[in-house]
Amino acid sequence: MKIERKYMAHYLNAAFGSGDASYTRLGSDLEEYSPELTANVEKKSNIVGETTVTINGYQKQGEVSPYYAEPGDPLFERLQAIIDGDLVLDELKTDIVEVKLWDKDTAGAYPAVREECYIEVVSYGGDTTGYQIPFNVHYTGVKTKGTFDPAAKKFTAA
Repeated sequence: MKIERKYMAHYLNAAFGSGDASYTRLGSDLEEYSPELTANVEKKSNIVGETTVTINGYQKQGEVSPYYAEPGDPLFERLQAIIDGDLVLDELKTDIVEVKLWDKDTAGAYPAVREECYIEVVSYGGDTTGYQIPFNVHYTGVKTKGTFDPAAKKFTAA
């Protein structure tokens, strides 16, 4: 049986390290969100015609486009602050939680992985469909396993 896409949830922390986490689920306007895994690949060939392949890490990135701004949404407010303040470096640092909604535990939480990330606003404006702020999520690889309760929007480290 195939798992429907809606059961792999992505929650972005809109608080960006300022106080309690404020998780917002990505997806209400997205037709697709697929973090890309760009592998660091090294290939070597020797003189006898053999090739060795070494994969020593990944650079992971996801694209959120479109993202429609909605007044009162904490993620919109943070993205607008990035635009208005030309924020850089650690001001763009937050975390994202990937939640496996097909595997609920007895307490109502689901297996999850929280990963540190940086947000890159790509542009802002858009067409007549609404004010858009597309952005990229750059994952750092710093991960914490745990559980996530979607009702409380709370991550608990294992």
